[in-house]
Order: sequence, then structure tokens, then C-alpha cells
Amino acid sequence: MPRYWSYAPAGALLALAATCAQSQELLDQIAARVESDIILLSEVRTLSRYQMLVDGKAETDTAILDRLIDQWIVRNEADTARFPHPTDVEIARGVEHLQASFATLEEYQARKKQSGLSDKEIQQAVAEQLYLSNYLDSRFRPAVQVDAKQVEDFYQQAVVPRAKARNQAPPPLDASREYIQEALVQRGINEQAEVWLKESRARLHVEKFLKDSGK
Repeated sequence: MPRYWSYAPAGALLALAATCAQSQELLDQIAARVESDIILLSEVRTLSRYQMLVDGKAETDTAILDRLIDQWIVRNEADTARFPHPTDVEIARGVEHLQASFATLEEYQARKKQSGLSDKEIQQAVAEQLYLSNYLDSRFRPAVQVDAKQVEDFYQQAVVPRAKARNQAPPPLDASREYIQEALVQRGINEQAEVWLKESRARLHVEKFLKDSGK
């Protein structure tokens, strides 16, 4: 979010910063400290609403906080590596993809209203998710190897049974090969990212202050 600065004496800036910090504490709560940074309760609430939009339900506050800590790890490394943020075109495409995941535009609008998110907040959430997922992809994809046998096994063990369960003819293997390979690559990226995150979490100094709402 852009910030607008104007000239002021250093003492006045420090006083203003202290006042803003005190006001922030009154309006918000600290959910966790991660190293020298903080995660606010409002961030937990925002991700909860985004989950509601995407999935129609949200995880518990403590589970969401754990996700935000993982996101802190990924973002910290991506920022250190000066990884490029998604462009406006990529963000717009991501929002379109999200909308297309619903059966109709009306269903999307209804879910958006239910979540309480504005269009700007959705764009910000999509931009954040793209930034993190793109970084993980670039970091772990080169190490993921998928061979022809893995593709064929996935086809026989997942694609064919699913088609039969729907009383449908399974698509030809050749027509499914590219899709299956990408799905297996994504699974490999997720598995490697989870191992890395687990190791990274063990090295962090984290204090949690959030009490689960029990939802």
C-alpha cells in the first residue's frame, strides 16, 4: 500500500510514530511475534475471510495463524532474494481465475458478499498468494523430477477410477499426460516446501498470543 511522506522535524516524526503505534494497539491486537516482526489479529481475520471466499469455510484462528507464520518465512526469503512481485496483469488474471472457479458470476458475488471482502482486498490477497506461490515454484520446481511411470501410475490409480465412479469413459492417457505431470510436479513442490518450512519453523523465535475462537 503506498505511503505519502511530507517533511517534518525528526522529533515530530518520532512523536507521530509513537502515537500511531499506540492507536494501532488500541484498534488491533498482536496475534504473534515472529523474530522482530508481529502478526496482527486483523491479518488473521483477513485471511479467514479470504478462505471463506475461496472455500466457503475458514480454518480455526490458530490454524490460520500458523499459515501466516509460514507465509512470513516464505515472504522473508523471497524479499531477501528480491524476487519479483506479480504484475498488475498477473494479478488481474489471478482474480479472473478465482472468479472462474465458481459456477456463475452470481455465485462468486454472493460468496464475496458473505466474506465481507472488497474488490481491493481480494486483489491484495491474490497478489500476496501469487507472490508466495511463485517464489516456492521457482525455488523447488527445478528439483522435482517426474518420470513416465509416475504419470502412468497416477492415470491408472486416480484418473481412471474417478472417471468410472462418475460412469464416464476416462480420457486418453496421452491427452492427460501434460496435466498429470504438472499435478505431480505441484505435489512434489508442496512436499519439498513443507519439509523446508518445518525446518525453518524450528529455527524461528515465535511467540503466540492468539486465543482460538473455537470456530
